[in-house]
Amino acid sequence: MAARRFLYIVAGLIMLTLAAGIGWNLFQDRLMRAALVPSAPFAPPGDAGAPDYGTAAAWLARPDLADDPTHWTPKGVTRAAHPDVAVFYVPPTTYLRRTAWNAPLDDAEANGRLRIFAASQASAFNSVGAIWAPRYRQATMGAFLTSTADAGKALDFAYRDVERAFGAFLAQVPPHVPIILAGHSQGSLHLLRLLAEHVAGQPVQRRIVAAYAVGWPVSVEADVPALGLQPCARAGQTGCILSWQSFAEPADPSQVRDVFDLSTGFTGRPRKGTHMLCVNPLTGRPGDTAPASANLGALQPTASLTDAILKPGAVPARCDASGVLLIGPPPEGYGAFVLRGENYHVFDYALFWANIRADAEARVAAFHAQHG
Repeated sequence: MAARRFLYIVAGLIMLTLAAGIGWNLFQDRLMRAALVPSAPFAPPGDAGAPDYGTAAAWLARPDLADDPTHWTPKGVTRAAHPDVAVFYVPPTTYLRRTAWNAPLDDAEANGRLRIFAASQASAFNSVGAIWAPRYRQATMGAFLTSTADAGKALDFAYRDVERAFGAFLAQVPPHVPIILAGHSQGSLHLLRLLAEHVAGQPVQRRIVAAYAVGWPVSVEADVPALGLQPCARAGQTGCILSWQSFAEPADPSQVRDVFDLSTGFTGRPRKGTHMLCVNPLTGRPGDTAPASANLGALQPTASLTDAILKPGAVPARCDASGVLLIGPPPEGYGAFVLRGENYHVFDYALFWANIRADAEARVAAFHAQHG
């Protein structure tokens, strides 16, 4: 991937610029909803725009794509020449417009941001896996700023694309190949639903090395029992799920917590009063604490903002009692677009890129040792 496409510190956060500029108090929330929430009722996009996952054009990343953003690696790091794992990665929200509840596949701005996120997130798995990332008609950002029925319909519609993509992925990956599942934000929401509806209790569950449902709150009691995978308890464990949400200190995760408390888990149980899953990406263990020295490398932009380097020892991490991941004081190089409450949501992968890579390698090695 051309280096200029890795401007994640700028372009990858365009979708949050408005949020950062407007702010998050009550009056400004109203302005944001007015700017981003579609005013027209939800209407399902036509079948003519549906992605055909039997074709390369419907995929952002696929093993046979030459121009694949997930092939990117920072200087001094190489990807696997012959990966023996298949990675199904669901990208986050990159569509900003309020003209539609769901993104058309040909929106140039949304697609540009998709490439940036794929490069800075899914690339963490390219030392072990061949990455598949579907283009899908994602719900617009405004769908996350309202609780109307239209927003729910938009998310359901987006999930149906992801669901069909997962079916196509399974049909094209040989049945003996182990699988890593990964997502971020809206992508993790859809990934969790896939686990509940198409993995838990199914033969494919035995092939799951791990699921990285990052940047979306997961309830240990209200979600996990329906997902078929237990929370990862240690590095190198297989068949388990990881999740975290990154905040610098002093953190105010009330916005995330409020949404969590008002929602229902995949078991049908309310999430309020339950524990939010936090697996420390520096150690692979839940509820854990690790110093900055344990960080093998965070992705940071170069001075020209045209590439990124790995900076070891930059960011610590500890899971606090509320279930969020605290990263100490605000680290340098990320502050321009941080959300209210010191929320480093967009950097959930970048801050721990090298550790996520090492974590996946250890879990894959353990899977092969267990299954031959």
